[in-house]
Order: sequence, then structure tokens, then C-alpha cells
Amino acid sequence: MYLIETYIFGRVFRMFLSALAPVLAIIWATQVLGRINLVTDSGQSIGSFALLASYILPNIIPVVLPFAVIIAVAQTFHAMNNDSELPVLDAAGMPRRYLYRPVLVLTSLLCLVSFSIDNFVEPVTRLGMRKTIAATYADLLSSVIEEKAFRKIDDGLYVQISERVKGRVLRGLFVADSRDPRYEMLYYAREGAVDPNGGTLIMKDGEIHRKAPTGSVSIIHFDSYSFDLSDLSESKGEAKLRAADRDLPYLLNPDVDDADYKDDPLSYRAELHRRLTDWFYPVTFALMALALAGSAHSHRERKVHPLLPALVFAFAFRWGAFYFANRIENGAEPWQLYAFAGSITVILILVIMRSGRRLGRRGSLIDGCETVMRKHFRRGGAEGTSA
Repeated sequence: MYLIETYIFGRVFRMFLSALAPVLAIIWATQVLGRINLVTDSGQSIGSFALLASYILPNIIPVVLPFAVIIAVAQTFHAMNNDSELPVLDAAGMPRRYLYRPVLVLTSLLCLVSFSIDNFVEPVTRLGMRKTIAATYADLLSSVIEEKAFRKIDDGLYVQISERVKGRVLRGLFVADSRDPRYEMLYYAREGAVDPNGGTLIMKDGEIHRKAPTGSVSIIHFDSYSFDLSDLSESKGEAKLRAADRDLPYLLNPDVDDADYKDDPLSYRAELHRRLTDWFYPVTFALMALALAGSAHSHRERKVHPLLPALVFAFAFRWGAFYFANRIENGAEPWQLYAFAGSITVILILVIMRSGRRLGRRGSLIDGCETVMRKHFRRGGAEGTSA
């Protein structure tokens, strides 16, 4: 790298870390606090809470990375323009590729990090989090829940125990599960117990009442039934692994005999194509920032901070990606997701190329955003004056 490329790389990287740390901490804290009641109510130690928090962290890193990138690139180039560094480089006739190359090198490395976490680290941590939650729910059922009192375990899931005896044995079990909108489940059992591994609630001599949306009710009598605590759904004593819990090799070649795959194969296809597109978003978001803030300009020409329209475009793009990914799960063709992400990336490249061979030409994208915002504020001011 040339000296100017090393300088830009260092500034963008430092700004990236400065943007990533607080945003990641805020989102991580909100996710962890959503689980704190489960840990405290079951009498778990601070070590169990820290372990659960560590499992949550890899799940949010790939989501936060692209936004930290767009903040870092937009803020860095805006600061360089305010410090007259971009105009000086423009006057010296420096080719624009020396500005873009360090940004693209950094974002390419971040793409590899996002791909590795999303496809290999996150599935492992999801499984570990399921096991930790299973042990927590087992302690909650076997020693914490008060007798003859309804207790909310999760949204739509309630448990009542008539009596607790020695040996982790529970009598008079009642479980109401309405989390699945397709049907409501009611479990009655004379006796039950949490297995030694803490992952399954074994119920004996009871009934299952299943109510469909049409109002019809089916009743099943059982001698023994297992309720999986790690998945919080009926199971055969083993944790159900969803599409989001699988690694990339499994998604590329799923087991056709897998019960969850048979039940919802489209979710596996949607998860696969989501992972094959999400990892490239750091580059796409960096291109957004370069299209909006990568050109030299005077303070009179541009009054809107480029970070504002950059974040608006970023959130709109992320929403569109979620929309097309969800359409795959509903039966749509995967090419729509690739067409959306690819077309936006191509448009951004064309905008950057059109914004000028040299740094002095203004970017049309930011100018359009400023024009729209200026008209809006003028209209609002005129209405306030007339009032």
C-alpha cells in the first residue's frame, strides 16, 4: 500500500472499532437482559449468566458489522473533507482508486469474518445456548416453581405443579403451550420428573389436548411423554435443531430424514441463501458510504452530514434483504434475493464511477438527498410561518 492508503486504512479501521463497540454493547445488553429473569428466577450463578451472555454475542456480530462499516467510512471521509485532505488530494491529481482500495481491503476482511461467524461459530453457540437454557428450565421446574401456582416460563407457555416430592419427582403437572399460532396444546399428567441430564421433562399417565384454529380438539392419552426443555416444544427427548442452528455444509446437503427438515424444508433453503448473501453486506454498505461521502466538496455545497442519508439507505437495504429472504421461506425463488442485493451493489458502483473521475465532482446521490431534505424543511418552515 501507498502511504495515503495506509493512512486511510488506519483511520477507517479505528473509526470502525469505535462505532462497533458501543452499538454491539447496546444490542448485546438488550438481548442479555431479556434472559436475565430466567437465570435469576432459577437460582443460577453469575457464571451461568456469563456463559449464556457469551453464547448470545456471536449471533449479533454479523448483523452489526455492516452498520459499523458504513458509519466508519462515512464519518472518516467526511472528516477528511472537513480537514481539507480530500480537496488537496484532488488538486494533486491523485487517482480515486487509492481512496477506495484500503476501504475495500478492510471490508473484504470483514466479509470473511462475517462469513466464518455466521456459518461456523454461530451454529455452535446456538446449540450451547439451547443446552444452557435447558439446564436452567430443568432447575426452574424441579426446585424453584411454587406448588399450586401458575408460572410463566416463556411467552405463551405456562406451568403448574400440584406437589413436589423427593428425587425431582413432580405430581399434578399442567402445561399450557400456545406459542405456535397453528394450534394450542394442553398437557395433563399425574406425575413427572426432569431427567438427570436436565434437558427433558418426562410426564407419565396423562393427556394431550390439541386445539386447532377451526375449534376442533383432539385428545391423546399417553403412558409416558417427553417435553423437550431446550427447544420448549414436544420432542422425543432430543433437542430439535432448526435451520438457523445448522452449519453451512449441512444446509448445502441436509438430511432428508431429519424430522425438522421434513416439517419445514423451505426454512432450510431460506437460511442457506440468507447466509450466502449476508456475508457480503460489509462491502455493499461501504459502497453506500463511498457513494455519499467519497467526493470532495465545499461546506457551502453540502450541508447535510452524509452519515444521515447513509444510515437511511442502509436500513432500507437491510429491510429489503429481510423481505426477500422471508419470501423464500414462503415459496419464492431465491434468485430474487440475489437480484436485489446484486442490483443495489451494481448501482452503487455505477454511481461512484459517475460521480467523477476525479475527486472534485460532486456525487449525484448525496445531492439528490440534500435537495429532497431542503425542499421538505422549506415547506415545513413556510407552513409554520403562515400559521
